[in-house]
Amino acid sequence: MDWFTINNIDEIDSPSLVLYEDHLLSNLKMMIELVDGNTSRLMPHIKTNKMPEVIKRMIAFGIKKFKASTIVEAEMASQEGAEEVLIAHQLVGPKIGRFIDLIKKFPDTKFSTLVDNISSAEKLNNAVKNENLSINIFIDINSGMDRSGIKIGKELDELINSIRKFNNLKFRGLHVYDGHFRDIDFSVRNEKIEAEFIPIDKYYSKLKTDFPEIILICGGTPTFTSHILKNDRIASPGTCVFWDWSYDEKLTEQQFNFAVLIVTRVISKPTDGIITIDLGHKSVASENPIDKRIKFLNLTDYELLSQSEEHGVLRVKDSEAINVGDVFFAVPYHICPTVNLHEYVSVIQNHKKISQWQICRAR
Repeated sequence: MDWFTINNIDEIDSPSLVLYEDHLLSNLKMMIELVDGNTSRLMPHIKTNKMPEVIKRMIAFGIKKFKASTIVEAEMASQEGAEEVLIAHQLVGPKIGRFIDLIKKFPDTKFSTLVDNISSAEKLNNAVKNENLSINIFIDINSGMDRSGIKIGKELDELINSIRKFNNLKFRGLHVYDGHFRDIDFSVRNEKIEAEFIPIDKYYSKLKTDFPEIILICGGTPTFTSHILKNDRIASPGTCVFWDWSYDEKLTEQQFNFAVLIVTRVISKPTDGIITIDLGHKSVASENPIDKRIKFLNLTDYELLSQSEEHGVLRVKDSEAINVGDVFFAVPYHICPTVNLHEYVSVIQNHKKISQWQICRAR
């Protein structure tokens, strides 16, 4: 029997997500083993899983700090007992007020957010000037990805000098996301990461003189195995909790297991050699080319020809052997946005659905 087989599959609708709890737990254990059991060096990003039940299991393993993308994710982690949550986005508009409400609602959780310019820092400072509150901030460093952050240099010096003057802000450290490194060869990837980090390391060491309690939060899953080699860095992997086809191909030094799959069924056989499944782009991340969206575990010799909202059309070698209603199990190429498309996951233990977990999709 294949590891992904589900004996009561008729109880599971499609298209939907199924979570194999033994693989989830083994991934969490492996993540902790990679930091030699020192969970203080982990701040996993919860944008991948978005589930209270997963957070509970992380906390049970001793992981108490988390990174989040949304206010709702941060609230979810706090409700489950997280000691610290960093919202890894620069807050704008109504999110500033929502963030302050979160701080008030969960006083036992230390919340932080990112800034990369003086204006944003000043807005945060002014937002609580009449409150008995301070806001923890990390400076978002642009190491070369050019997606967000501020580069090492004069403007960063000016930002730090301004933060010193803002009485309602507490400077917690630096945040660096270097997700642009995707080399398959780990030695090549690691060399590029460390070369880019040279000015960051120097700047961070200098800052520690004036701010001895600051910390350095680094990377995501692609750079996880590099940053854990440096004891002064806190790593923020996220995808490795569930794993996906993309990283399984690219990050060959990381041996995590597929913990979440998509269940899909054949709904039509419109012509010879063609089958249609109920897996459209409403149910799996579709930002990548058509050949980089799903990989089937129990189907060979196929080609995904097209997707619409509710349909996926495949060319298969032996369509006569496939019947309407047949079930396929698929690994998403990109798990994070795929999870965000669903309301819940069916939890599988010993080849049987035993529960259902809610996904916190709201922002």
